[in-house]
Parts: sequence; C-alpha cells; structure tokens
Amino acid sequence: MQDEETRYAKYDHDRKPIAIQHDGMFVYANPAFIALLGFSSFDELEALPVLDLVVDRNRERLREHFSDARQVDRTAKDYPKTKVTLLCRDGSHLVVQLHSCHAVIDGEETIEFSLTTEADMQLKNVFLRLPWKFYFSVLFLFLLTVLPNGLLLNLNINNTPKVYLPADAPSVLADNELRKYFPSDQAVLLLFEGVALYSEGFATAFKELADQLSANPLIDDVINMTTQDHISGTADGFLVEPLVNVKKLDETRDSERQKRAYSDRFAKNILVSRDGSAVAMLVIPVEINSSLERLDLENQIIAAVDRANLTGYLKGIAGQITTDVAQMRSMLRDNMIFIPATTIIGLSMIWWLFQRWLAVIVAGVVIGVVVSSTVAFYVLFKQPFNLISSIIPPLLSALTVAALVHLYNALHYASKRGLIGPERVASALKEVSRPAFYTALTTVAGLASLGLSPIPPIKVFGLISAVGVALIYFIVIHVVPTIFSRFDYADWPHRKAGLAAMDWLLGRLFHTGIRYPVHVVIIVFVSLAATLPQLANIVVETNIQEFFYPDHPMRKATDRIERKLVGTSSLDVVLKSSEPGTFKQPKVLNAIRDFQRWVEKLPEVDKSISMADFIEEMNWGFNAESKKYRSIPDSEALISQYLLVYDGNDLFDFVDEEYRITHINLNVNVHGANDLSLLIEHIRSYLSNNPIAGVESDIAGFGRLFADQEDLLIEGQVKSLFGALGLIFLLMLIQWRSIGSALLCMVPNISPILIIFIIMGFFGLWLDMATAMIASVAVGIAVDDTIHVYHGFIGRVRRGISPVVALVKTYRQAGRAVMTT
Repeated sequence: MQDEETRYAKYDHDRKPIAIQHDGMFVYANPAFIALLGFSSFDELEALPVLDLVVDRNRERLREHFSDARQVDRTAKDYPKTKVTLLCRDGSHLVVQLHSCHAVIDGEETIEFSLTTEADMQLKNVFLRLPWKFYFSVLFLFLLTVLPNGLLLNLNINNTPKVYLPADAPSVLADNELRKYFPSDQAVLLLFEGVALYSEGFATAFKELADQLSANPLIDDVINMTTQDHISGTADGFLVEPLVNVKKLDETRDSERQKRAYSDRFAKNILVSRDGSAVAMLVIPVEINSSLERLDLENQIIAAVDRANLTGYLKGIAGQITTDVAQMRSMLRDNMIFIPATTIIGLSMIWWLFQRWLAVIVAGVVIGVVVSSTVAFYVLFKQPFNLISSIIPPLLSALTVAALVHLYNALHYASKRGLIGPERVASALKEVSRPAFYTALTTVAGLASLGLSPIPPIKVFGLISAVGVALIYFIVIHVVPTIFSRFDYADWPHRKAGLAAMDWLLGRLFHTGIRYPVHVVIIVFVSLAATLPQLANIVVETNIQEFFYPDHPMRKATDRIERKLVGTSSLDVVLKSSEPGTFKQPKVLNAIRDFQRWVEKLPEVDKSISMADFIEEMNWGFNAESKKYRSIPDSEALISQYLLVYDGNDLFDFVDEEYRITHINLNVNVHGANDLSLLIEHIRSYLSNNPIAGVESDIAGFGRLFADQEDLLIEGQVKSLFGALGLIFLLMLIQWRSIGSALLCMVPNISPILIIFIIMGFFGLWLDMATAMIASVAVGIAVDDTIHVYHGFIGRVRRGISPVVALVKTYRQAGRAVMTT
C-alpha cells in the first residue's frame, strides 16, 4: 500500500499527464492529466469510461493498444504507443500520443498510461519542459566529482620549513642570501656501523657509493671520509687530499686509516664517531621544494646503498630531509585513515538517525564533492599541501555531515506532517535555509580569520577551508533539495534505533537544564573558576621530533646518530663585510675562533666549523704538524699564501672567493623551538657584546627558520582568535539586531575555546603548529550550532510561544544536529 501511495504522490507532482485505468474505468489521474482535458477534479473523471474520452474512430485502436500494453511490464525499457484524438471537457479535440504499460495496483491488474501532445513533441517545448534544476544539480555534482580529481594529480605536497614562513620573513631572507654562496644545511645523514669500517673493501664501496650519489642531479654534494679534505704536513709545506684516499689504500693499514680519520679536526664526531665504531655520509641535495621529490631522493639514496652492498652497514638515516619525508609519510597515512573514517562515521550516523538510503547516498556524494573540490583549490592557486592542509578533509567532512543533518532533520519533520516531494522540501528549506545562511557566513568568518595569521599554511588553510564551507552551503541548500524534490516521496522511517535514542539523550540533557538551571549555572561557573588557572600552564612549543612516537624509525635513528656523532639540528652564524679580503685578516679570524671556543662550551652546541679552522690546519701542516702552530698566523700575507697554495674544495663551503662573506656552522643537539630561540638569543648577545670591526653578523639556517615560527605562531593565534570572535559578534548583532542576544550567543562560542585551552594546560599539551588552529576551527563549528538553536528558539518566541515550549521544540529539532557535530 505504501508503494502505491508513494507512486501516486510522485505522479501528483509530475508535469507529464498520467492516468491509471482498471476495466475501462479511471482509478487515478494526476493534476496534469486532469488539467489537460479541462476537468476541475478527478471526481469528474472517475465516473467516465476511458473509451468515452476518445473519438469514435479511435476507440478500436485504443482497445488494441491497451491489449498490447497488458503484455508489457512497467519496468520495460520501451512501452507500446499509439496516436488518438481525445475529447476534452469543453468538446474540443486534442491529438495525443499514448504510452502505456501493465501495472499492479493494490493487487489489481491495471493499465498505466501517459499523454504527449503535439505541442509537447515540438523541440522548443521538449527543451523547456525538462527539469533543468534537477539536471543542473546532477551535472554540477558529476563535474565536481570528476574534474577536481584530475587537478589533484598535480597537488604539490610540500612540508619544507620555508613553507611555514612568509617569503619576506627575516629568517627566510637571511637563509636565502646565505644559500646564494654556500650549500644547504638541509641534508640527509646516513650512519654506517659494523666491522672493518676502515678496510679496503669498505672504503672502496664507500667511495663508489659517494660517486654514484654525486652523479644524481638532485644531489649537490656528498661528504664522507673518502671525499672529505684532510690537511697534513709535508717536507716543504702541506698537502690536501681525501681523508681516506682510496687511490693509496695499499700504502696504509686499517688501524692507520682509523687513527687518521678519528684525529681529523673536521671529520671527528661528524663523519667518524668518538670511538671509531661508526662512520657517516652527508648527502647535500640541491634546493628541493617538494616533499614528494624529497621522498623520491631518499628512496634513490637507499637504492644506491643497496647497489653498493652496504645495506647491512646502514643503521640510520636522519636530517631535515628525512624528517620532512617522515612527516609526509605520516600525513599521507593519517589521511588514508581519517578521511575514510570520518566519512564512514558520518554516513553511519546519518543511517543510524534517518535510515534512508537516499540520504546516505546523497551525503556520500556531497562529502566527496566538497572535499575534493576544496583541496583542488591548492592546485588552482599553486599553494603547497602540507600538514596544516591535511586537516581540511576531515574538517569539511564533519561540517558537511552537520549541515546535511540539519536538512534531513527538517525533511523528517515535514514527512511526519504528511508532506511529500517538492512540498516536503520547500517546508524543510523554509525551516533551515536562513539559519544555514548565517551559519555558513559566520563559519566562513571564523575560518577566514585564520587569514590574519602570518604563517602562510595557516593563512591558506583558513581561506580555502572558508571557501569549502561556502561550497557546503551552496550544495546543501541549493543543489541537494532539487534531488530530494525529484525522489523523496516515501515516508521517512520512525524507528527507535536512531532518532528515538538521540531524542532520549537530548531530552535528559534538556530536562536537567530546565529543571535545575541555577544548579547547572553554578556548577559551570565553579568548574571554570577551578580550571581556569590551567591556562597559565599552556606552553607554546614546537618540536618536530615530538610529533613522532619514541619508537618511530626516524626518531630512533636521530637518537642513535646524536649518541654516536653530533646533533642533527643546525645554525649558521653569518658574517659579512663590504671589503674583499676581510676574512684573511688575523684579528678577524681570531675573533671567529674566540666565538667558536665560547659557543662550543654551551650544552646545546656539539661542534662548530668555520674557515678559521682551515687556516689553523694549514698553519699546523705547514709547520711539520707542530701543536703550537695549530693557531691563526699573525701575518695576513702568510694567510694569503696558504690560501693560494690550498687546492682543496671544502674551504669554499664556508667562505666566498672574495673572502667577504663567511659563515660558522653549528651542530646543535636541541630540536624544540623554544630551546633554539634561547640559544639564538645567547649567540646574538655574544655577537652584540663582542663586535668585529667592519663586520656585520646575522643568524640563519634551519634552526632559526624553525625558531621564528614560534613567534609568528603566537602572533597569528592572537590575531585570528580575536578576529574570529569580533567578526562573529558583528554578524550576530546584524542577524539578531540586539546587543544582548549577540552577547548571549557569544557564550557558547567562547566556551569551547576555554575548554580546549584548559584541557591543553591540564594535560601539558603544547600549543604548536598542529594545535594552533583548534580554537578557530572550534569557533567555526560552535557558531553553526549556536545559530540553528537560537534562530529556532527566538523565531518561536516571536510567534507567541512560551520560552520553555520554544526551547523544547527547538532542541527536539536542531538538537540532533548539535549532538551530531
């Protein structure tokens, strides 16, 4: 019976004239059929035989047509058709084409037929009568399902440090200037351990591996004990040759090579471990601004190690490149888990609440369209996709489900009132369209406020996710309803598993608040008063190593390398002079060495290297390797002579050819932004108190890039948070036209922020790059629920309903979506 009722309801809204006859009498005719023949109601048709509406000459043709139609089920692709002339109520004739089929209605065999007039068959009218809104909606969803996927193939996954800083940030400018002259400090460090590390076989394979990697166009330089310059004394000066010279392996023993490697000033604790049980290889790539390319580089390095038969010796890979690759792998893995999980949970929630396959299927399509289309904006605007961006898919999935639940809930209530098809959809839209608009507007404002952040990924995330929210509004309010107008004729189920359970929980919470309002308010305020001090415990800190569990391979490798060698973080102290040859002057070089001796006493610094170390080694080698000559010569002319004789390559990784720009590289064993900032402050203080005449100093490198993010993070959090709250209050004021109402609605918007920060303070969670956006995102979601609830409440109160009853009705309707979010 319900299927027949649904069919009749659908036909009632069909623009095509449709009727059903049984034994020659009408049992149904839709409004379009009745109007076409000029009747005022079905009652006038019900008493007329079908054949009486046909001119005499067509009656036999109609009998034969109906006889043929009895053999064709309504599921058939093609129906029998015939042309007849009908008699209208006013006596006029109407030529139509009939399409008929067999149908079973209430257990009775009937004939269902539709009419097409000659005017309908004209191309113009066929075109105008098409359901264009429905076709547009389907085409829109189809295109936004297919097209973004093509764009996503060009998604630039880039999580490199400079992505997180503005292009004009001082640390970025300083680093870019430094890299014009010297290699990048973002490298891959490979640790090799095992027996016979200084044997001819290992040394030869090690050199072959370095040569293979050096030939890779993605690699700028490869440094290990077979390529590192070693300065030693000779009878008439000094010699520069590889630390372990594979061309002279037959001239030395394994123990001699190990002793020489460990005693080398530059290799010690960087390329060779303190106890000689491990050696390292430093791979310095060209500038790579794509994490996928960095992943490919790491894979190529590992493949090269395997080809060199050194895989058994390789015990760890670390460095900034490796950390970036590990983050990208983690990001992709999390997306593979959380995007489907969020979608499945959302769809399961919709099924649990409404138990309608139409609702679930439409929700699945809409979630896919919203997420893929929004992420595609990263490609269109050539923005990198990074850890911050990866929040967009689960966030928009959740917001889409919330918006759909509001619409579905309204459709469910309209179904309970007996409405079907377009009337049902119109009633639902009347209930939700206005609050949905203000919800979208305020959520967009909350997310767009992140555009105030000076950190580019957060800014781009806020603006693009705001576009995603606008897309959610357009699809849910303007596209989805046309689909439901076309197909939603069946009653929405009334089952205890979903809505009843949700309503029971809402009822319990609501009645507690209504019956004991004073108690609830007191408990809330006391709880806040007791927990607000936790806000003081929030620590603004970012440590990439802490993003990974202690047993993560990358973190274990980093810990192992830092135990064997030196810290994997780096800082560069940059010194500049306007005069060429400045860094040949003894007093300047001695000042550099004074700084190195000071900085190496700091617990955060494991080692420093500068061009002054090379000058001291040349002087030491030239003077028969006498320890007392391992110092800067007093004569600038002698230093110039040393530099003229020097025929190695490593020196010019630390000074330019005009001796006007140099840098001191520091190996640092701390990874937290606060620790790095504190170290940078100490260094700046020393440089300020011990200036070098005619020389300007600055600090660059990965460590400074990372540390500067912290200051920008605090600045951005304050701007975006207050910006979001200010915009939302303004929009609330415009919507409600009442300062009191706007202030009242700010309470549920501020509450999540306080709770989030209290929890962070209580559990010692850091405010870092990953958690910085939670507050603005929470405001964006909270304002959605606030508007739907307050709009329903105030609307009912203005219609004369008492506040308590208005609250009951509002929470029964909007409360489900609030609980869902």
